[in-house]
Amino acid sequence: MPTWASAADQGVRPTACGTLVHLLMIVTPETAEELAGLLVGAAAEGRSINLCGNSTKNGMGGPIAPAEVTISTAKLNRVLQYEPRDLTISVEAGISYRELSRVLAEHGQMVPLDPAFSDRATVGGIVAANVSGPRRRLYGTARDMVIGMTFATLEGKLIPSGGMVVKNVAGLDMGKLMIGSFGTLAAIAVVNFRVHPMPLGTRTFVGEFEGVADAIRRRDEVLKSQLQPSAIDLVKNDGGYRLLIQAGGSATVLDRYSRELDWARAIEGAEEETLWEEIREFTARFLAEHENGVVIRTPCALSEVGGVMEGLPGPALARAGSGVCWGYYLGSEDLRPGVVEFAPQSFRGSMELWPRPGSDFAMMKKIKQMFDPGCLLNRGRLYGRI
Repeated sequence: MPTWASAADQGVRPTACGTLVHLLMIVTPETAEELAGLLVGAAAEGRSINLCGNSTKNGMGGPIAPAEVTISTAKLNRVLQYEPRDLTISVEAGISYRELSRVLAEHGQMVPLDPAFSDRATVGGIVAANVSGPRRRLYGTARDMVIGMTFATLEGKLIPSGGMVVKNVAGLDMGKLMIGSFGTLAAIAVVNFRVHPMPLGTRTFVGEFEGVADAIRRRDEVLKSQLQPSAIDLVKNDGGYRLLIQAGGSATVLDRYSRELDWARAIEGAEEETLWEEIREFTARFLAEHENGVVIRTPCALSEVGGVMEGLPGPALARAGSGVCWGYYLGSEDLRPGVVEFAPQSFRGSMELWPRPGSDFAMMKKIKQMFDPGCLLNRGRLYGRI
């Protein structure tokens, strides 16, 4: 097993960027084996480690603690195996979501996670933070699309989990532990996805409402019908509420939506693409425009979405068919209860980021101890608690 020094000798060149007890280093391994070697070498020397991809999640989760080594998976960006007929693809963790989508689109397929920062967000970061977008309602989250994974541990091992089969019944899937772990357990090296065919066509229906009650009434009509839209989002702004419903399928299917949703304006083509790009990047644009912006996530029952949205004082966005709402604040004052999804580094050290961890939190701490007994890896990144 290569040591930290020998991994550097094999072509991974650390660069000095300051001092903190030891010389700080930034390294970008180009293979999974190099990644594993760097981890075990740093751990053997007791060095704290910051794991990242393209760092689009730096404002998310717990504050980034000072680390003696930063390891970026950005150069692990290859497509390893793609079987369009089997609806599976295996990629390295550093590939961007945009590049993954481009490769799949050539075969009329997709991984509909729809993350923010999609130009630069890496697959590893998306999975580690368990983020998803508007089409979550129909296709689910990373847990529904990831069918296998290889991750590197602090012991220098590459652990395969799952496989390249859509229906895998092989037993305990250790890779599931990595989804949403914020890199606090191990480094994701490879991710295998179940992919989906792109619909023959899409159409989006936009309803404008002064009050939230009318928007929720229309949403409920859709939920109680036979329609199965891919996305149902609700946006709150100064002018009221916009209910956005995206449908996919054949011309016959889309025409049925147009008949049943005759209260909404239908859009297609470039206008539709622009609209959903704005929704996917809603958080990214807000944070870019507001240096001290804070984003609070509030999971709730479908019946509670209207009340939560009405109670948020500023701009807000909801996955109205899934039961997740986001409130957008210009600072840390007057925050509503919820999970602090994004906030400036200076705020996150003093804020309660995850107010009510569930009853399984004790087990989470035990798992952290198993993988990282020295607490070297992405310290505090799981909302400041692990």
